[in-house]
Amino acid sequence: AFGLCLKAGNVAFLRGSSGGLESNRAIAASIRSALVDVDLPADALILVEDVSREAAVEFMQQRGYVDCLIPRGGPSLIRSILDNATVPYVIDGDGNCHVYVDESADLDMATEILVNAKMQRPSVCNAAESLVVHAAVADRFLPRAVEALVGVDLVGDERARAVVPGMGEASEDDWSTEYADLKLSVRVVDDLDEAIRHVNETGSGHSEAIVTADEQASARFAAEVDAAAVLVNASTRFVDGEEFGFGAEIGISTQKLHARGPMGLEQLTTEKYVIRGDGQTRG
Repeated sequence: AFGLCLKAGNVAFLRGSSGGLESNRAIAASIRSALVDVDLPADALILVEDVSREAAVEFMQQRGYVDCLIPRGGPSLIRSILDNATVPYVIDGDGNCHVYVDESADLDMATEILVNAKMQRPSVCNAAESLVVHAAVADRFLPRAVEALVGVDLVGDERARAVVPGMGEASEDDWSTEYADLKLSVRVVDDLDEAIRHVNETGSGHSEAIVTADEQASARFAAEVDAAAVLVNASTRFVDGEEFGFGAEIGISTQKLHARGPMGLEQLTTEKYVIRGDGQTRG
């Protein structure tokens, strides 16, 4: 985070949790010493050592001193930012990502994509948390998906459980939960319209994937799903600053302004216009 801020010409205030304070002190001291060694100001990095909630709220309201907040934390931190901040912010939100298997999907491809999206690194924000399957292929796809998802706890709606006996029952909360673990919710839908509606109602606006051989279906999904990234016949795990060619990232924005998706160096800068003339006036 600090390396990106420095390259973008920003001073960075870093504030961590109480549990990481001693580690953060050591890291900040090392970075500040290195800055001095290369003739840069040590105060390019400032560690906020007061980890109280009151201090956090006060910091969120330092408009005029702080240009942007980038919260990296759980739902309680995000809620505090939304409720209290007067400083502009970019939310690095939850990753409740879906994989939708359409009726025309290559089921071997769909299985590979699903396994990668769920199991490669289940704790990261671009891992799949929910599987949505078209009813026309549910009987054929779900058994093979279950066989491939070894060690994954599956919870589903009534139609999914009818295909896979022994699958757990999904609660309403499951549809909007980022598990960050080897757990997956499963829903069977009648058509593309229902799939898009379900994704938009329960997703977090992070990354959503469709597996399909139907170009019209993929075009509709890409246009109508409200997310920072939509993937057609590819794993949600590709939504990453390095994979996008941005290099390092400071987070993945799930809001629409000023940045959306992976935030690299460019997203930590702003525009400034300098107009040089020799006496021109506007008519």
